[in-house]
Amino acid sequence: MLRNATTGDWIGSFAGHKGAVWSARCNSTCLLAATASGDFTARVWDAITGSELFKFDHKHIVKSIDFSQDSSRIATGGHEGLVRIFELACPSDEPLVIDVNNDSKDAKVTITKVEWDGNKIWCGCADGTVKLYDMSSFFNVTGEVEDEDEDEASSDSPKLVTICEVNGSVMDMELSKKLHTMTVCSGDECSFFDTRDFKLLKRHKMPKKVEDRSYDCHFRNEGGASLHPEGKKFVAGGGDLWVHVFDYETGAEIERHKGHHGPIRCVRYDKSNNGNTYASGSEDGTIRLWSSVEEKVEVKKEKVEEEVKVE
Repeated sequence: MLRNATTGDWIGSFAGHKGAVWSARCNSTCLLAATASGDFTARVWDAITGSELFKFDHKHIVKSIDFSQDSSRIATGGHEGLVRIFELACPSDEPLVIDVNNDSKDAKVTITKVEWDGNKIWCGCADGTVKLYDMSSFFNVTGEVEDEDEDEASSDSPKLVTICEVNGSVMDMELSKKLHTMTVCSGDECSFFDTRDFKLLKRHKMPKKVEDRSYDCHFRNEGGASLHPEGKKFVAGGGDLWVHVFDYETGAEIERHKGHHGPIRCVRYDKSNNGNTYASGSEDGTIRLWSSVEEKVEVKKEKVEEEVKVE
């Protein structure tokens, strides 16, 4: 469904899937929406009317979907271990396929997340790896002229650029283009990689309290994290019922918020308003909006103190 990001009000629903929806994305103009589902399909919708525009059949559960920068293509990934790239201008054409299994230690690997980055595609996998593929020999969605060797230009297959390793199955990935950072959630850690040289920037363990399991934040079964647009803090939620805010440099917990009654599935900062708000989605069937502006909290405290003095 589509909701107002400021108020949370319901706008409309996209009806058609026969199974759980594992991933949903809007394109850069918010005129199109794309979804990936357990019904073995990926679908593209008119985000204004809610009408289904295209349906792309797969042979297994589709876990993730993303638009290219120019919205001309979508990339999907799931239990088959294949990234499929569909041309929206020619939806009936066979998709371009990347077999991630060829670059994995395991015989069969599930793709949990796909993120489009210019002419490259990031793939988060259940084998504890994040793989980056260069697709510039097939298409150019950025319009930029990239330097390339003759051997690369004549290649008939996607080029594996790098493999970043994490501890555990990748549960979430977020690309922060302005910060050149990829946030990856796996196991009980948040990892941050530089998207230019692919080096590990930071890796922080999530808080764990044995005496109260409700505080045990991890990404072994669900959850995710989001880096603030300024890069100074990040929000995370996972196996517990809390939404946590951490300092990016030290990993120290800054805030902890309770409101959900089920494990957190996803969290994201609103990049359009400088990260002043963030949203969390939970297995309790709710989406909650939170404020990250400290001044608002201070104003409320001042007003309470003034009211007490008057009394």
